[in-house]
Amino acid sequence: MNFLRRLFGGQSSPADNALHLYVRCGHCGAPVHVRVNLYNDLAVEFGDSEDVAGYHLRKEIMDSRCFRLIYADLSFDRNRRELARSIEGGEFISRDEFERLTSTPAEPQ
Repeated sequence: MNFLRRLFGGQSSPADNALHLYVRCGHCGAPVHVRVNLYNDLAVEFGDSEDVAGYHLRKEIMDSRCFRLIYADLSFDRNRRELARSIEGGEFISRDEFERLTSTPAEPQ
């Protein structure tokens, strides 16, 4: 059963080899969640001896409110550990901030 779950997708676990980015649009303030697969989405950077020196990610992110592009640049070492990040057109936020911004308050009765 685990094979089918992995094959067709299922509940993601913390060890799913992914990085979750939470950003807020700098124009309209809309929060966006992006899942980055660390083994498929990163571009390889080679060193002088053609060994893998690290990885790079340039991610274009679009929110669902004003549809403006947000550009995130992340650098990783050869073990896919994040070294640096920058963003244009928005800002990185925490998961807690994302959940606070996307939760809908309960309707008063």
